[in-house]
Amino acid sequence: MTKRKRHVLKHDNIVVFPGTVQTLLREGHMFAENYQYEKAVASFEKAFVYEAGDEFALSAYAFALYELKDYDKAKGVCEQLFTMGTTLYVEVMELYITICMQLKEYHQVETLITTLLEENVLPHDQVEKFERLKSLNREVSKNLEKRENAQLLIEEQEYELEKFCALTPNEQSIRLHRLMDTNVRQLKTALKAIIECSTIHPFVQSLALILLVEQEVAIDVTIAKFKQTKNVNPVQLVLPNQLPQYGEIKNIIEKKLEQDPTTLEMVQYLMAKHAIVTYPFEWHPFEADDVAYSYIDFVSAMLGNVQEMDYELIDFLQMLEKLTELH
Repeated sequence: MTKRKRHVLKHDNIVVFPGTVQTLLREGHMFAENYQYEKAVASFEKAFVYEAGDEFALSAYAFALYELKDYDKAKGVCEQLFTMGTTLYVEVMELYITICMQLKEYHQVETLITTLLEENVLPHDQVEKFERLKSLNREVSKNLEKRENAQLLIEEQEYELEKFCALTPNEQSIRLHRLMDTNVRQLKTALKAIIECSTIHPFVQSLALILLVEQEVAIDVTIAKFKQTKNVNPVQLVLPNQLPQYGEIKNIIEKKLEQDPTTLEMVQYLMAKHAIVTYPFEWHPFEADDVAYSYIDFVSAMLGNVQEMDYELIDFLQMLEKLTELH
């Protein structure tokens, strides 16, 4: 008798046995139906490595991501389903709108539902539900705007330079951390004043600048620290760990300490902290390789292994370490 041939998948030279993908998809659906969303996402993602999911797997995956509050990824999966031309259009659209509301994309939701209603693409029995969603979206949007306006009044007083300077560096740091999930564009003048103030702690200056960089706020800022001065615009800056010298030092250290993970971890931790306080100047005027080897010597000395080292650079690293001792 001739043996029946079975289709075998390969991925990165790994053989995937017949039925493996189907098993993973079944598990994904089962976990989703039993509210085990983390396991559902894990199963679906393993299956999607080997083959593209169908609309039922992708819709269950999107729902599980939504339940895990991974809204950006869930939104992307919904958009993938729309591109495919899913038969689950209404269900996916409802999920998509809900995700957009969670992401505070209220204007997009308003436009989307208005278009759906005007073009009569919704089944008759679903129209009322989407009208309710539109009404809810408007209400949530208005309430959020009121809260943001009220919060802005508080923030404008809290971050006014004279009051801000009266705080300790620790308190200033905490104040800035509170802005991480806030739109700081209307505070850009106050943050600029904080960054440019010569009496503000260098670490706090950096935190204020990072807030502007993360939200791509366009404003000209002059920052001075460590006997260096620079005119910058946050729109044109990257974050501390994305700057060129940081990458050079990181690569040198990783190669040098490949066989010493404990020291490597300590060095990386110090680098990450120090990169904030030096931002945006990095470790200039020192060269990347000198800085890398000095970090290794610095940590070795901390571990009791004293040896010959570049004391000028070691003094600089010790100063940075002291400056990062904020809560």
